Amino acid sequence: MSNQVNHTSPATAASTTGRANTVSGEIRLAARPVGAPTTDTFDLVRTDVPEPAEGEIVVRNTWMSVDPYMRGRMDDLPSYIPPFPLGAALEGSAVGVVVASRSDGVPVGATVSHFLGWREHAVVNAAAATVIDTTIAPAQAYLGALGTTGLTAYAALTRVAPVREGDVVFISAAAGAVGSVAGQLARKLGASKVIGSAGGPQKAKKLVTDFGYDAAIDYRAGSLEEQLSQAAPEGIDAYLDSVGGDHLRAAIGAMRTGGRIALVGAISQYNATVPAAGPDNLFQAAAKELTLRGMLVSSYFDLFPEWIGRAAGWLADGTLRTEETVFEGIDQAPAAFLGMMRGANTGKMLVRLDA
Repeated sequence: MSNQVNHTSPATAASTTGRANTVSGEIRLAARPVGAPTTDTFDLVRTDVPEPAEGEIVVRNTWMSVDPYMRGRMDDLPSYIPPFPLGAALEGSAVGVVVASRSDGVPVGATVSHFLGWREHAVVNAAAATVIDTTIAPAQAYLGALGTTGLTAYAALTRVAPVREGDVVFISAAAGAVGSVAGQLARKLGASKVIGSAGGPQKAKKLVTDFGYDAAIDYRAGSLEEQLSQAAPEGIDAYLDSVGGDHLRAAIGAMRTGGRIALVGAISQYNATVPAAGPDNLFQAAAKELTLRGMLVSSYFDLFPEWIGRAAGWLADGTLRTEETVFEGIDQAPAAFLGMMRGANTGKMLVRLDA
């Protein structure tokens, strides 16, 4: 990752906000990766922060999120969300404090969530920012359990592959941001047994001791199919898939008739340079009358008030446990992203920008 300084036109209208010119660090896409991204994929750039136009706010970001879907946006390929432009700042969820405002609805001093992360300061259309309540949870919780990762778990297990009373539930990437919430949520929704898969003995142990799983599979320790069969000898009813590949194959093989699969992600394939083969046991989905349904969390934003209302209470009373892996400073954002893609995080991977 290289460093450069970029100066925009000097800010004007400082008198409207009383804010002096500010220089902000931001991470830009320097090159489209082939296979796994490296530090050369990113540039750290320093740039002046302009004054907000009418209807805009300036946010001093305090926390930003890195997430697996961002890898797909680094490729110049058609998808459900446009690719990141080369030479432009990356985007993603962030929270921060409003330091300048030309919007009656979002005052200076408010804490907001928005989608212009990967930078220390962001000029945001006020209509695209959401004022968050930091009296019920810390600001960074709105990037994890109270953000899209928590909502993904909730939507997956209530609408996409709904958990029913007495179900046996399997969750991949179970120690990650979505999975660590999903295992606890499955129990709250009535599952009789919750099984999680994670990489390494420490993460597998944490699934049981910290995140409420009944059984844990270390997918690095041996055959995934055999371990899943031992954990669920009579089969599984619902599966939240964030991995794809061998995990999806194992889940299809273990499914009972009428089982339900939420296709949330396929992180095992995101760095592939050739098309990945599909599960070779897909016919079993027909024979068992399974439902495999893809989901984009953006299709379930209507559930946000309901989810936050429930999850905030669980966080407050300690019945929903979360964990964060934190990198400090905008210059460490690429390292946080690369680490997350390797599975280096437990719980939500975050970058703190106001340390």
